[in-house]
Amino acid sequence: MSEQKVVQFIITRQDEPDSSPYEQEFEIPYRPNMNVISALMEIRRNPVDKNGNKTAPINWDMNCLEEVCGACSMVINGKPQQSCTALVDKLEQPIRLQPMRTFPVVRDLQVDRSRMFDSLKKVKAWVPIDGTYDLGPGPRMPETKRQWAYELSKCMTCGVCLESCPNVNSKSNFIGPAPLSQVRLFNAHPTGAMNKGERLDALMGEGGLANCGNSQNCVQSCPKGIPLTTSIASLNRDTAIQSFKNFFGSDRV
Repeated sequence: MSEQKVVQFIITRQDEPDSSPYEQEFEIPYRPNMNVISALMEIRRNPVDKNGNKTAPINWDMNCLEEVCGACSMVINGKPQQSCTALVDKLEQPIRLQPMRTFPVVRDLQVDRSRMFDSLKKVKAWVPIDGTYDLGPGPRMPETKRQWAYELSKCMTCGVCLESCPNVNSKSNFIGPAPLSQVRLFNAHPTGAMNKGERLDALMGEGGLANCGNSQNCVQSCPKGIPLTTSIASLNRDTAIQSFKNFFGSDRV
């Protein structure tokens, strides 16, 4: 009888936020069309390591399982990506799973992405309108602008671009590529444009656009193929114009 095919994993684990990380090896039966999430669920169903020792179930985040929510980001074989679309058949074994180190580790592969969400608050990445009464139909966007704005709207705040950016780390307060691109998106919105100056002022402050080193790792790693570096280049122009407006105290520049 032929030996059953298995999938090998080396998973970086961490019991508590302040404890030291360690590695554990696992083997699970192979099935066609497995992704990393389904493999982790198999290990959780029977949490036994490669040597047959019982262990605690592995912690990780997930939600939609179809690369929309961005919750299941982790480092797979050294590359930050979505584990729901990482297919076992296309990964070199043993498959190494690690948490994204740009963010504080909560436990195992689960991280706290508050840093990114706080940055979105800092740049007011939303359109502020009063929803207490019917405002009627909103202003229409030109089709050419709508098309590229739609590409920017695909951002799922997964954190992969921040993980791959060398300028986002524990020693830097750089807000990262995703919040920058969201500034361009909401500034392009006909209603969102009323807060354009506020958003650009936030980018010109500490941890803003000047901290970008233009490594372009972000655009190469983005799961949605968002043109992040194009947004950053556009914002460099916009912030230059905004700085003149601030200096002369006029909106006519």
